[in-house]
Amino acid sequence: MGGLRKAKCWALGLMLAGMVLAVPVSARADDLAKDAGIGVGTALLNLLYIPAKITYATLGGLTGGLAYALTGGSLETARQVWEPSMGGTYVLSPDMLRGEEPVRFSGSSAPSNPTETTLKQG
Repeated sequence: MGGLRKAKCWALGLMLAGMVLAVPVSARADDLAKDAGIGVGTALLNLLYIPAKITYATLGGLTGGLAYALTGGSLETARQVWEPSMGGTYVLSPDMLRGEEPVRFSGSSAPSNPTETTLKQG
């Protein structure tokens, strides 16, 4: 089985598991319909979101590697590319669609040295 096909199978399995776990057992009929709709919406949105996020992260990983090489091994420069592109949310959840959790397509680029943090806060 090819790597891409295997990744698609995993993504589909995770989406289906999320849909099943998103529906509470003791829900009323109207809540059940609403939750089912959010579960289906989550699965459909993930069909677009996951490949876009993986593409963004892959390109960021390659760009960070190139930045590392072109700066003579500056890990800090590469990290400034890697953290925003490779961090963040990879799979959407029903809570994210409800607005209960944030969706972060990009990760945060936190300063690595404490002086930088102190200067930004003060």
